[in-house]
Amino acid sequence: MERTTRRAALALSAALALAAPLVVAGSAHAAGTDRPTPAVAADVPDTVSAMVADAARQAQREVATNRTLARGANAPTGASLDAALDDLVADGAIAVTARVEKGARTWSGAAGTREREGRAKARPYDRFRVASNTKPMIATLVMQEVEKGTWTLDTPVEEVLPGVMPAGVTIEQLLSHRSGAPTATDWILTSRAADPTSFDSVFAVMGQEVTEADHIEALQSAPWMNEPGEGFAYSNAGYVVLGMMLEEVTGRSVEHLLERRVFAPARMWQSAYPDDPGVRGPFLHESAYTGPAEAGWYDLDHWDPSLFAAAGAVTSTTEDLADFTEALVTGRLVDAETTADMLEPRTVGQEAFPDYGLGVYRLPDPCVPGGWLYGHDGGSYGTISVNLTSPDGERQVSVGITGRDLVYPVLTDEPLYDPSELLVGMMRATC
Repeated sequence: MERTTRRAALALSAALALAAPLVVAGSAHAAGTDRPTPAVAADVPDTVSAMVADAARQAQREVATNRTLARGANAPTGASLDAALDDLVADGAIAVTARVEKGARTWSGAAGTREREGRAKARPYDRFRVASNTKPMIATLVMQEVEKGTWTLDTPVEEVLPGVMPAGVTIEQLLSHRSGAPTATDWILTSRAADPTSFDSVFAVMGQEVTEADHIEALQSAPWMNEPGEGFAYSNAGYVVLGMMLEEVTGRSVEHLLERRVFAPARMWQSAYPDDPGVRGPFLHESAYTGPAEAGWYDLDHWDPSLFAAAGAVTSTTEDLADFTEALVTGRLVDAETTADMLEPRTVGQEAFPDYGLGVYRLPDPCVPGGWLYGHDGGSYGTISVNLTSPDGERQVSVGITGRDLVYPVLTDEPLYDPSELLVGMMRATC
């Protein structure tokens, strides 16, 4: 039975916020609209990024209190990491696949099943939706155009796509989430839903195609967070626009550009940029958990990746994600000077988000005092992904988890499962 209670509406707000951080109303750039106002929860933190950052700090504390850990002594074993995978599934995750690389040594593992009610076991090579781990790849394409002289970081969006964004918004602001643009994907879903307070209604429209015109309309209808350049506001819409800009100046699709200029040189042979619903082959299917008191589980194979587009449509594997970050920091995708520019934070000291550069954020490196790990995370409606690398490309951590809890921490004090133990162990294993 469809639920439309106040509790369900709050849970839905949390679900949308956690998969795509929401904005607050009140900007001068917000256009008038007759659409229903989404039931938003503007202060809900990005729990994936916060969880990854907390795990990095915990690993750092453990190593700091026992310096032998920094030399690899008493590092987590493959058996202990395998056990952490099993524990995640026992607690409620549907599947998890993970990978640690340290120089020439590699551990990879998987647990759970590819589908919520299926029997096929998850494998380390299974593909999954990486969501916002797409953003560093799009940022790489943008910086390749900067290297070619097509544009600069100060190039206004207006110069490339007239009328799409307010005058003064620059490429650098989009890359660093400092444009003030709304994330907009939440706006699209709730505006299409017959009842934007109902899980059933909102999840039903996830299978609908979202065109470039739809993205632009949402961008211009949803309220903006702040004036351009005045603060950090995580925005899917900003990266969708970057994808449109890339297609405009190259005459090629984002799919083509990723395949030729990111996937191939990084040797990401299992990665793709789909634009239609459905999955094929060895894939971890998405499912969303909405709590025992609400609508329970939703299976999301009908979800259309055009909703995220250049902000989060890529599918990949843990091996391919590790190959990407290694290629990025070792000069196979952009020059060393460009890489350094991407890694340099534009916003630091945020409470609910790591220090953010150009499509990449940084976290404390538990193995190197004063050092940093670089990468990103991703949170689709049914999948969590994490991908981190050391700046020399010698150490990588990559994870994909299906069966996402969409109501923690708004409606519950405890998540369905907590990946922190696994992430801490994986980070320590790279020391």
